[in-house]
Amino acid sequence: MLEKKFGAGPWFAVLLMVGACSALYEDQIKKFDWRAENVGKLQQSVVDLNHFQPRILLSTEEGVVASVNVKTGELVWRQVLEQKPRGAIKLLQVSGFSDESSDTAAAPIGSNLGFDMLTVQGHAPALVRGWNSNLGAIEWEWSTMPLNTERAQEALWFYSHSVLYHVVPTWRSHLEVTAYFASSGHSTGSSSKVIASWITAESCLLSGSYYVCVDGKQLISIDLASKSGQVIRTALESQPFGKLTALAGLNGVVIANGKLISVNKDQSVCNSLQSSSYAVGSFNYRKIVVYADLASNNLKINAMYLDNCSPVVELEQNVPFPEHFGTPQLNSFDCMHRKNGDGKGCLFLFSTSAESIVAVQQGRIRWSREESLANVIDSLFVDLPLADSEGTLESEMKGKAGDFTSFDRDIASAFLRRITTQAVQIRSLFLHVIGLGPPPTATQRAGLVRDSFGLHKMLVLLTQAGKIFGVDNISGKHHWQLYLPNVNGFDNAENMRLIVQRSAKHFPLQPLCTILAKDADNGYGVLYRFNPITGLASEGGLLHLDYKIKQLSLLKETEKDFVRGVLLLDASNEVHVYPPHATPLADGLYLYTADVKTAELSGYFVKYAGGKLSSTQIWNARLGGHNSEQQIIGVAAKNPIEHVHSQGRVLGDRSVLYKYINPNLVAFVTQAPDATHKSLLNLYLVDVVSGSVIFTMTHRKVRAPLSIVHSENWLAYSYFNEKVRRTEITTIELYEGKTQANSSVWSSLQAPPMPLVERQSYIIPTLVEVLRETITERGITNKHVLIGTASGSIVEMPWHLLDPRRPIASTTQGREEGAIPYIPELPLPTESHINYNQTVARLRNIYTAPSGLESTCLVVATGLDLFVTRVAPSKTFDLLKEDFDYILISIVLVALTSGSLIVKHLASRKLLKQAWK
Repeated sequence: MLEKKFGAGPWFAVLLMVGACSALYEDQIKKFDWRAENVGKLQQSVVDLNHFQPRILLSTEEGVVASVNVKTGELVWRQVLEQKPRGAIKLLQVSGFSDESSDTAAAPIGSNLGFDMLTVQGHAPALVRGWNSNLGAIEWEWSTMPLNTERAQEALWFYSHSVLYHVVPTWRSHLEVTAYFASSGHSTGSSSKVIASWITAESCLLSGSYYVCVDGKQLISIDLASKSGQVIRTALESQPFGKLTALAGLNGVVIANGKLISVNKDQSVCNSLQSSSYAVGSFNYRKIVVYADLASNNLKINAMYLDNCSPVVELEQNVPFPEHFGTPQLNSFDCMHRKNGDGKGCLFLFSTSAESIVAVQQGRIRWSREESLANVIDSLFVDLPLADSEGTLESEMKGKAGDFTSFDRDIASAFLRRITTQAVQIRSLFLHVIGLGPPPTATQRAGLVRDSFGLHKMLVLLTQAGKIFGVDNISGKHHWQLYLPNVNGFDNAENMRLIVQRSAKHFPLQPLCTILAKDADNGYGVLYRFNPITGLASEGGLLHLDYKIKQLSLLKETEKDFVRGVLLLDASNEVHVYPPHATPLADGLYLYTADVKTAELSGYFVKYAGGKLSSTQIWNARLGGHNSEQQIIGVAAKNPIEHVHSQGRVLGDRSVLYKYINPNLVAFVTQAPDATHKSLLNLYLVDVVSGSVIFTMTHRKVRAPLSIVHSENWLAYSYFNEKVRRTEITTIELYEGKTQANSSVWSSLQAPPMPLVERQSYIIPTLVEVLRETITERGITNKHVLIGTASGSIVEMPWHLLDPRRPIASTTQGREEGAIPYIPELPLPTESHINYNQTVARLRNIYTAPSGLESTCLVVATGLDLFVTRVAPSKTFDLLKEDFDYILISIVLVALTSGSLIVKHLASRKLLKQAWK
C-alpha cells in the first residue's frame, strides 16, 4: 500500500543517502589542520566583467585551468590537468575574446560542439578541449598525434574564425601549418609548408596569425592564416635587446625594446609609447591599449585609444605597490559597460616576478593571490617567543644570556630576585587591569606567543621564486612576506636552502634564520639573514659573496651569541665560516660532496691553523660504474635533530639486538640503463667521514620515481617495478648484533664492525610521490612513515607494517617481539589518510617537526596546495582527552579532601576518648 501511495522512488533515494553517510566527526574537520589551494604561476588570463556572472579565467604554468572570483580572488573552480609535458597548456581561448570582435565559438542550437573556453595542451599527443567556463567541466575533446614528436615540442597554436591552426617549425628550414575545425577536430584540408630559412628558436614568436622573427635591425614575418604567404619585412630603429614579446589581442603586434611594433598593415599602433608591460581591451566601446610601469614602489597605469592615440584620462591611476610582490607585469584587464564611463569599473590583473597575482581597481590593490606557494622548496617550524611574564621568569632563572660569570648564585640573592620579580609581575598585572600598563608588542598583538605545549609555531616557507613567507601553523595567516629578486638554486639541481642559526629558546635573543642561494647573474653565493618571527632583516641582512657555494654545513653553537655558524665550501675547495667569529669551531669538521651526473663522491677534512681554515680531500668514491653511466637520483641523510630513544630491540628470548646507529651514514641511489634488464637501481650506504661503503644492493628492471627516507637504523625507499608493473617499497634495518661495539661515543674512524642487514620488500597499490618519517622531541613515540601518493593522499603507515623482520609464518618468537606475520601487500585503510578529503594536488614534499608534546608531530605537505596538520603516532598519551570531565574530577577531589579531613578529626576525637578511659 505504501508503494502504491508514495511510489518506490523516494524510498530508493533514502536508501542511497543512508549508504553514503561516511565521514569524520563534525567537530574534527579542520580543527587541527588547514589547506590552502593554489593554481601556480600565471600564464594566460581573461577578465570578463560583462558576463552575467563576472569572472576571471586563467591558465598557469603548472597545468591548471581555473576561474577566480572578481571581488575576492577566491577560486570558483579549478581543474588540475595532466603533468608536464602532457599537461603543458599551449593556448587558452575564450569565446568572444579573439582578435576579431565578431568571432565567436558558440555552437548552433542543438549542437554540443560549442565551447565557452578552449584549451590546447601537450604535444604528443596534443589535446584540444572545450570547457563549460561556468562549471569548469569538459564538454568535448579531441587529439592529434604528430609524426615527429621531437619537432612537435616546439609547436605553436593559434585560433582564428573558428579554425585552429597547428604550427610546427623546423629551424632554419620551413614551417608546417595545419588547420582544424576547432570544435570537431576535422581537418579543413588546408595544410601547407612554408619555406622560411630565417627562423630560429631564440628569435621567433607567434603574434596572432603572424609568425615573427627578428634579424638584426628588422623583423621578418609571415601571415600563416593567409593564402598568399607573402614575407613582410619591417625596419627597426635599433636591434632589440632581449626576446620579443607578443601583445595578446592585436594580430601581428610585438613588443621590442618596450615599444609597440606592428607587422600587420591593417593594424595601427601608437609608436610613441614606451613601457614595460601592455594589455589590449575596450573602454567606452573603443579599443584601447593599457600600459603600466613601476617607479619608486608606485605603480602607474595609463591608457590610450588605438584609433587616434589620445590618452584615456579616466583610467590613469597611481597605486602603491609593496616590494614583496616584485616586478609587476600587466596580463589582462576589462571594463564594465557603463553609461558614464568613469573608469571605476575597470579591473587590471597583474602577474609579478614573485609569482603573485594582483588585481588593481579604483587606484588600490583589491586582492592578491600568492601563487609562489605552489612551488615550496623548503620549510621550517620555528618556536614562537615567550610572553612578557614568562620572559621575565626566564631572565630570573638564567640571568643575562651573554654574561654567566657575574650571575650571583647564592641563596639570598636568588630569593631576593624572585621576590622582586613577582612584585614586578603583580604590578604589571594591576596596571594592565586598570588600563595603564605598557602596550603589547607587535608579536603579542598578532598572537605570536609560545603556548604551553609548543603546538603553536611560525611556519617559514621558502619558494622557488625566492619569496619567503611567515605563516601561522594554527590559522594559516600570512604574518609577513619577503622577496629576494634575482636568486635561484645551486648546481646539481640543488634548491635554495633555509636554515636556523639560532632558535627562539635563547631569551632575550631573537631567533635567526638564513637563506643560502645563488645569484642569477654571476652564479656567486647569496646569504640573507632575517628574524623568522617578524620577517625583518637581521645581522646585516643581505650578503653577496665573491665565490660559488659548493657545499654547506652547520657548526655547533657558539659561546657568544648562540648562533650556529655556517660552514661554506667554495668551488676551489676553500672554506669560509659565517659569522667569522665562529671560525675556530670548524676545526676537525668533515664534509662530503656529490656530483649528480658523474656519481662521484668526495670527502674533505677541515683544519684550523694559523688563524685560517683549510680543507684536505681524504677520500674519493666513484659510483658511476666503469663507463660512468650511473647518475645519482636520490640522497638521504638522517635528520640532524633526531633523538634515538632506544639503543636496541628486545628479542623473543629477552636478549637485545643492538641498533647500528651511525650518524654519518648517508644513502645514495643511482640509476643507469642496462641492455639486459632495461634499467638498474643501485643503493649505497656510505659513511661520509671515512668514505667506506657499508652496504650496497642492486634492483633490476626497476626505475624512478624514487622516494627515500632514512632514520635511526632503518631505511625505506619506493620505486616502480617494470617487470610486474607495480610500485614497491623496500625497507632495510641495520644492527650491530647482540653486543654493542661502543655505547658512549660513535666514531667513524675506528673501523666499527660491519652491520647485520635485514631487508624486505612490500607492494603498495598506489604511486608514491614522497616518503617522510615522523619525528618527536625525545624519540620516545613510535616511528611512522608518511606516504604521499600521486592521488594527493597522505597515508600514515606504522613502522610495524614496514618492518623487514616480519616473519613469514607466525612463530612464538615473532609473537614475543610483537612482529606481524609477513604479507606482501600493504593496506591503505581510509582512516590512515591524515588529510581525509583535503586532497593535496601535485604533492611534492612532506616536512615534519617535533612539538612540545612528545606524542605529537607537526606536518606540512607541499605541492600545488599547502596542507598543515599534526599526527600522534602513539596516540596522545601525554594529553588529556577533549571530553575529559573536569567537573566530575573536581567534585571527587573536593569530596576526598573533605572526607579525609573529617575522618582525621573523628579519629583524633576517638583517640582522645580512649585515652581518658
